[in-house]
Amino acid sequence: MPFNVQDWGIIQYRDAWKKQEDLVKSIQSGTSHSTLIMCEHPPVITIGKEGGEHHLLISSEFLQSSHIEVIPINRGGDITLHNPGQMVVYPIFNLMDYKQDLHWFLRSIEQVIIEVLKHYNIVADRIPGKTGVWIDQKRKICAIGLHCSRWVTSHGLAFNISNDIKQFDWIVPCGINNMNVTSLSQELGYIPDMNEVKQLCLKEFETIFEKKFG
Repeated sequence: MPFNVQDWGIIQYRDAWKKQEDLVKSIQSGTSHSTLIMCEHPPVITIGKEGGEHHLLISSEFLQSSHIEVIPINRGGDITLHNPGQMVVYPIFNLMDYKQDLHWFLRSIEQVIIEVLKHYNIVADRIPGKTGVWIDQKRKICAIGLHCSRWVTSHGLAFNISNDIKQFDWIVPCGINNMNVTSLSQELGYIPDMNEVKQLCLKEFETIFEKKFG
């Protein structure tokens, strides 16, 4: 396999971020290999380098009473939300083992999700000029935001499986006004098995990235 795999289960966002940073340093030093992380997060709002709190639509009082953190982070992109039932994937990959091209890496991650959705007979695609995966060019099902240091990537994708989509009303998702957010369960009309989706995602990552391995 061209990378290691870890499943962190449900983990607080800050804990996952710290573990990512430690793994990045270990990969940069040559003591660890590229690793694919899968996990879920309790409700949390994160703001990337292109974002700001002006895209936050709820009060600080609501956030405090609901115990929801708003965390500025070093990934690309704007504001997004994580919550249970959303599959979060962090590919902590050394691009020197694949292709030193962040644009290629982004498109490859999008293709993983596009291929996974085909298993459910859902046609998804990209929108030119925007990052992520969309259905019918109007409903976003997967958000992507990355950081790259010395060709080692961190952060990754958030794939809505069976999470509470209504919580996206708390923000302007990805800073795009009037954007519709959807989930796999919403598109299918039933709740898919999370482990099944994880296995499909892992298979597609292996297929796409072993082509470049070595």
